[in-house]
Amino acid sequence: MSSTKLVPVNALMSHEKKYRVNECFLSLQGEGARSGSANVFVRFSNCNLRCDIESVGWSCDTEFISGRDFSLSELVEEVRKTGGNCRSIVFTGGEPALQMDDEIIKKFHEEGFYLAIETNGTLPLPEGLDWICVSPKTADHTLRVLKADEVKYVRHTGQALPAKISIQAVHKFVSPAFTGTGLDTETLSYCTQLVKENPEWKLSVQLHKLLGLR
Repeated sequence: MSSTKLVPVNALMSHEKKYRVNECFLSLQGEGARSGSANVFVRFSNCNLRCDIESVGWSCDTEFISGRDFSLSELVEEVRKTGGNCRSIVFTGGEPALQMDDEIIKKFHEEGFYLAIETNGTLPLPEGLDWICVSPKTADHTLRVLKADEVKYVRHTGQALPAKISIQAVHKFVSPAFTGTGLDTETLSYCTQLVKENPEWKLSVQLHKLLGLR
């Protein structure tokens, strides 16, 4: 007579795929077309780019190297605990496309969440996301996400907009770069002038930084 061998629950959990997450917090979207909306921000660890003054004209001020590992079920629970009644998520980074997959999208949609992502556009995305924001940091020919809800170019004084962009987007934004001391008036004035000269674009200032929101 054969018998069924029981596998300990801990052993099953150890084989679940893990996602490296830097932080998870509830706040308001501070920029772009969805500015002012409440979201749970899931910041994935790691990035495929290194943004600094030499390469893009400004330095990234986000810490995304550290983090902890979550199974998908643990991540859902963390988002629920963090967000309360909020049913909208912004996946960001680092570069979220390094870890974003069909399983995340399917599971969170089953749980009733609206899913937005902020990506540099250099890696392909799985289908099914509700909102895509592409913020290019590299040359246009390196982009792999060519259709989005919004495109956002971070610009410092003297940096022009591309003469032609490959990304098809409903909303186009110019975002003044922040430095270690905040938003300087010269950069803001320069980006304002860019929009005046290119009226199909809109100015989007990172209000969450100006207001000290978290």
